[in-house]
Amino acid sequence: MKPWLLLLRLALASAFGLFTAVLFAVAGAYLYVASDLPDTEELRDIQLQVPLRVYSRDGLLLAEFGEQRRTPVAYEAIPPLMIQAFLGAEDDRFFQHPGVDYQGILRAGLELARTGEKSQGGSTITMQVARNYFLSAEKSYLRKITEIFLALRIERNFSKEEILALYLNKIFLGQRAYGVGAAAEVYYGATLDQLTLPQIAMIAGLPKAPSRDNPVSNPRQAEVRRNYVLSRMYQLGAIDAAEYRAAIETPDNARLHAKAAELEAAYAAEMVRTEMVSRYGLEVYTSGYQVYTTLEGPRQEAATRALRDALLDYDQRHGYRGPEARVELDADGDEFHWRALLLNHPPMGGLPAGLVLAVDDAGARVFSSDLGLMELAWEGMRWARPFVRANQRGAAPTRPADVLQTGDIIRLREVADGEWQLAQVPEVEGALVSLLPGDGALVALVGGFDFSRSKFNRAVQAERQPGSSFKPFIYSAGLERGFTTASIINDAPVVFDDPALETTWRPVNYSGRFYGPTRLREALTHSRNLVSVRLLQSIGPAFAVEHAQRFGFETDRLPRNLSLALGSGTTTPLEMARGYAVFANGGYLVEPYLIERVLDAEGELLEATRPRAGDLAGKTGTTNDQRDAWFCGYNAALVTTTWIGFDQLQPLGSGETGGRAALPMWIAYMEAALRGVPSALLPPPEGLVTVRIDPATGLLPAPGQTNTLFETFRLDEVPRQMAEENQAPDTPEPGTPESEPLF
Repeated sequence: MKPWLLLLRLALASAFGLFTAVLFAVAGAYLYVASDLPDTEELRDIQLQVPLRVYSRDGLLLAEFGEQRRTPVAYEAIPPLMIQAFLGAEDDRFFQHPGVDYQGILRAGLELARTGEKSQGGSTITMQVARNYFLSAEKSYLRKITEIFLALRIERNFSKEEILALYLNKIFLGQRAYGVGAAAEVYYGATLDQLTLPQIAMIAGLPKAPSRDNPVSNPRQAEVRRNYVLSRMYQLGAIDAAEYRAAIETPDNARLHAKAAELEAAYAAEMVRTEMVSRYGLEVYTSGYQVYTTLEGPRQEAATRALRDALLDYDQRHGYRGPEARVELDADGDEFHWRALLLNHPPMGGLPAGLVLAVDDAGARVFSSDLGLMELAWEGMRWARPFVRANQRGAAPTRPADVLQTGDIIRLREVADGEWQLAQVPEVEGALVSLLPGDGALVALVGGFDFSRSKFNRAVQAERQPGSSFKPFIYSAGLERGFTTASIINDAPVVFDDPALETTWRPVNYSGRFYGPTRLREALTHSRNLVSVRLLQSIGPAFAVEHAQRFGFETDRLPRNLSLALGSGTTTPLEMARGYAVFANGGYLVEPYLIERVLDAEGELLEATRPRAGDLAGKTGTTNDQRDAWFCGYNAALVTTTWIGFDQLQPLGSGETGGRAALPMWIAYMEAALRGVPSALLPPPEGLVTVRIDPATGLLPAPGQTNTLFETFRLDEVPRQMAEENQAPDTPEPGTPESEPLF
């Protein structure tokens, strides 16, 4: 036999032997791992980790909660250029290979033989899907073999488009972004269809090192990777030369974008998050639950605006405390330098920060990261008399230099369209709660000036003395005990001994005056303290506390003594709103609620809240030393409570009553919240009659008497006695049971 023929036979035999060995090796490897391969059909029912999202009743996003930012998208919604970018960067033969790129594996094997190091080559998109969905991150030959067989199985059961959709929705792309939808939002604040070619290439370059080389953590290296992806797209014909050059020359503008809330309601959203974790556990952060609240967008916006304006107006009345900070400016500083100086001063409560660059007689030149370069006119800072203490301000400024200097970091407040004013973040705080009296649905809730400054939710957590705003509940108890709105009680000085304090208590009216015999209706209207105390003394504090419980108040925070008449107990703004809702809805106690319905990730209804329910009116409230200012009011359609005070108890200052500090917030909100809502009066309960009375005595008028007024009574409480000329009013004698302390 000729030598060459022998060599051919040997070569063929060797090749066949090698092929057989490889075949047996592959078969053996498959048999070894086959029993442990997961069922790829599970991919059809895979539950991606989607965060909890909270919405208003009208579908506006309030917040999302979850460690992973993810916005799943259908394959049809992914721009073709993005698909080309990922294929160029990760797997250009994706649509040709069966899930495993044997050419890539061969290249990786040759590289291993040449260098002794494992190469990244050879891992297809399908293999990455297998790894990301089913396998651990360990690097071993066994895991690689399993990955290969699993990829082949996936390719048999899924179309290429389905595999790409699984990959592009699952892959980690840095900064808590999982999937291309989330990456577009996180880095560019955009949806997929809004991305430019360079932005698409940047995202497509992230899978190689998403944590280390993303455009926020390492912009220089990320741009190198972006340009590589662009070059691959050009080589593969996805883009032309002009597009490639333009994209390469485009600077990247990535920065972190929080999920844009469409409605500011952080305090309410946090209440929802807490409640959802209580109901469903920690899975709420990953299961894609959608919570629709009872908040109404226009009313919530009005509430936030009204609260901030009230606090800013209060703060301005008491003077300017100086700049938020003061920095040294470089003589050749530019916008980049100025932005860096403002980095730790993000917008707060709608007030952007500004850096004073120059001051002259006309005003100041200011740079703001949000507004750019602007001129702050003298009129916008003329108010800034220096703050000294709550009841004292310094001299009025006469020129801008009396208020500002170069390097000051200040706050800016828009007072009209395009007109800005010097401002400051107020130290005082406040809350607003608004609900529907018919069922308790919370339509607006603001727990403070800005959630980023303080997470303490004053709407539901601040237990403060309600002052005179609590008096309606005392008067309601009096009516329950047989008093009428025409009953006369003397508004005169009274002194009570208090053995426990070894002192005496001399309650007075806010004005310091005494008004003599007063009808209950008039006493409540004008908030007569002494009438309220005597009324409570007559009915007994214990009865009043029991009666207040029917309005939803917790009795352990209501003192069983006469100070209760002046609102010495503690309650929250939400509790006050619930109490006033009983007046507004005709006598039914409702349970305030915020969560209207909960949907799962597929939009199926999991639960819906069923309310547990059975012209304008309101009352101010001011506590001792003006530490708390309240206004609680309602009509048949809406109940709203507003509160202003310092978190650390201290006086608001002289004259800062509920009517001055809290009422403007209430009015501003209600004007907006009730716009377009028709006026409605509650129908009077059965068994009431309206008759003329003598205003001085509350009795029926004498024959021919002209100075009368109408009053409403229960049928069995209509006065039967007729007033006589010069008749003194019948004033109840104080008579508190001995077992109850006076205060």
